[in-house]
Amino acid sequence: MKQADRRDATRDKLYAAAVELIAEQGFAATTVDAIADRAGVAKGTVYYNFGSKTGLFEQLLTHGVARLTERLRAATAGLPPAEAVTALVAAQLAYLRDYRAFAQLLLSEMWRTNNQWHQTVALVRGEVIGTIGEVIAAGVAAGDFAADLDVGLAASALFGVALVVGVDWLVFQPERDIDDVLAGLSAIVTSRLRPASSAGDIPSGDPTPGDTVG
Repeated sequence: MKQADRRDATRDKLYAAAVELIAEQGFAATTVDAIADRAGVAKGTVYYNFGSKTGLFEQLLTHGVARLTERLRAATAGLPPAEAVTALVAAQLAYLRDYRAFAQLLLSEMWRTNNQWHQTVALVRGEVIGTIGEVIAAGVAAGDFAADLDVGLAASALFGVALVVGVDWLVFQPERDIDDVLAGLSAIVTSRLRPASSAGDIPSGDPTPGDTVG
């Protein structure tokens, strides 16, 4: 194995150990000794690769969200926007299922503003929301989604809803099949993106012009 590959493998072990421990007991209670022990490496390895516990945590967030972004891009490649939105939701749910501890950690840190790594969180959040926004913007341009849709807000909403619903599913309803969760969540998301009925449309059940009411 090449030196670079060995280093990547070591970092992956440290990421896995850190995210499990932090999800279990919180950042403050997690020590470098505990991370090294869980990863099966020497304490000095943590400092050699990341400099500090905070440095490890910041790079852990960057690493985890980068993997999520890669999955989202791969899932939507070549799909028309309407199908790509469902693929985005499916890819995010699958990622949260595969990396449950990271999902819980991400949810706990994403909207916390009083921490040392808020700037890092903001940057990685921008990456994933930017990826989602590209799909939504393409849907607006194609006429699949409402022309007056706020793309940035819609992308934030899609990411946030999928994150919260995904963690809630894994923690409180783990017996539910992912396809069942996807169907329900996709129905909610796509219904809010579609163009509203035109002003000239008459809602079903309302009287048509000329009908007598009463």
